[in-house]
Amino acid sequence: MQQIHAYLFGGLYDFAGQIRRKNIAKGGFQFAMAQFLPNTLKDIEAMPDFTFDEIIDKYVVMNIAHPFMEGNGRCTRIWLHLMLKRSLKKSVDWSKIAKNDYHQAMINSVLNSQVLKEAIKTALTEHIHSREMFRKGIDYSYYYEEK
Repeated sequence: MQQIHAYLFGGLYDFAGQIRRKNIAKGGFQFAMAQFLPNTLKDIEAMPDFTFDEIIDKYVVMNIAHPFMEGNGRCTRIWLHLMLKRSLKKSVDWSKIAKNDYHQAMINSVLNSQVLKEAIKTALTEHIHSREMFRKGIDYSYYYEEK
């Protein structure tokens, strides 16, 4: 994750690739406390990621951790792509998931990840070697972050 973040945001943020040291919240939700992040990230890294459910559960927990000051969503969607590609030979066609549906599913995933799992499952593709699909995923990732 740190390498992905550093690659995406190096030159843009001086903290690119660095785990945050401040507490952050969004929409009234407090992400993992900064003081516990190193141990939290070790625990997340140790989580299994072989099945679809394991991968999405790991993705949800990483979203709750939110290890960076900025760029977490974009970084974790690429991380998700890499896990799905490695373990399932699949990727997500993000154009098949509406922005508002995705955001609501992510918010609700803290308590119940089933809606997120269904949204992602219906958007899975076997086009894992397509540069166009990967670039489209990055474009959608930035679109999801627009206010």
